[in-house]
Formats: sequence, structure tokens, C-alpha cells
Amino acid sequence: MTHPAITLPTLIAHRGYSAAAPENTLAAVRAAHEAGARWVELDVQLLGDGTPVIWHDAEVDRCSDGRGNLNTLTWPQAKVLDVGSWFGDAFADEKMASLEAMLALLNELEMGVNMEIKVNKGRDPIELVNRVLPEMLDALSPERLIVSSFDVDALKHCRTLAPKEELALGVLFGNTPREWRALCEAVDAFSIHPHWPRLKRDQADAMHQAGYQLLCYTANDPSAFNNRWEWGIASVITDEPAIFKRFLDNQRSK
Repeated sequence: MTHPAITLPTLIAHRGYSAAAPENTLAAVRAAHEAGARWVELDVQLLGDGTPVIWHDAEVDRCSDGRGNLNTLTWPQAKVLDVGSWFGDAFADEKMASLEAMLALLNELEMGVNMEIKVNKGRDPIELVNRVLPEMLDALSPERLIVSSFDVDALKHCRTLAPKEELALGVLFGNTPREWRALCEAVDAFSIHPHWPRLKRDQADAMHQAGYQLLCYTANDPSAFNNRWEWGIASVITDEPAIFKRFLDNQRSK
């Protein structure tokens, strides 16, 4: 049994094209598509009433005109928030994206997604996976979906719901732990997603040799990242896909 036949892009737009539009919104995904990105990275978690939404923080304060914890909101309360004006007037009245709406847009644009299972403090990873994974598997082909998380319990539960030939799992690391290999083997991981400034060359070599795809987050300076490509990096997760693309195109044309 093998993993899905995923053709990884060089660039994955972090939370959509989050340098050009409010993060994790439908607008940010449309902007990524318009900039030529074929994949996006997004975050999913639950509102207090169990509705799955595309959102990163435990609170709504930073990226909306509301206040308070995401887990205290119902969908009728959340869907009226303005989640765009904080970024710029052009995005005034942008609405929080439900998982359902985001999956529909991804299908409309024929884009792939690295969906992070975002388990914020005090939230139940099993409940989150049970609610969101079947919906994602039903909407997207295995070649267009990677599910990632920092939370090992979430990843292990994902694997109980779908075998590796039907679902690619990615393990997120800030500092790569010594037991990285065992953690990845425990979930039949497809990919490892390290924080790029903290990744060491010998770690990257070992991961690559072990057969894992490397997707590094979050790199926004293509010249600073440039020597990492020779480490066997498959993809960069970036807020700045257009800047990265221009840099790489210029490098290739030399």
C-alpha cells in the first residue's frame, strides 16, 4: 500500500495568499489562485456549536471585528463577523469561511489543500477530527489533500479513519524532536512540515532518506531560503507565493 499520488507544488500559499488578503478566507484562496498557486495551506477548527470553520486563532479578536473565544460562538454569531476590514478596506465585510464553503471553492478552482487540524488549548482533537475529516474526504480526491497537525492524537485518529492510500498525513514540527521518526511511523505519515529556520541539514537528509516529503513553513524571503532547496525540500509554505515565484523564475532563467 502506498500514499496517494500527490504531485506537490513548489509553493503552497500559507492561509491562502495571506500577504495579499485576510488569512484563511475565501478571498485569500481566490487571491492565491489568481497568483498562480495550485495549493493552499489552511486551518480548520470548530465553533462552540460544532460548526467547522477555517480559522487559526483560539480567539476572533485579531482577525475580525468581534471579541472572544471561537469556542463560545455559534455559526449564526460567527457568520456575521467582518473578518476582512482588519486587513484592508478592500476586504470589508468578508465573512468567516465554513469548511463546507471552503471545500466548495477549492473544488471550483481545482486546487489542492494542506489542511491543518488546529487543536487550540483546551479543545478536543478527537471531536475535531470526527467532525471535519469525513467531510474533507468526501469532498476532495486523495491527490488534492494533505491533513497535517502538531497534535499527534489528532493525526493518530485521522489514521484510524482512513488508511494511508486514501489519506496523506503530515506531521508538523517547530523544533524537530529526537523521536521524529517514531512519531511519523506511528501515523504512516506522507510528509514532515518543519519550521524552516530550525531545521538542520542532517535532519533534512535523514527525513528525505526515510522517504518523507518535506514541506517547510513559513518562508517569506526566497533569497534567505534559497540554499535549503538542495536539502531535498519538496515545497515551501509561504505568505508570499508571488514573490517566491518571481525569484525562482529569475533563478531558472540565469
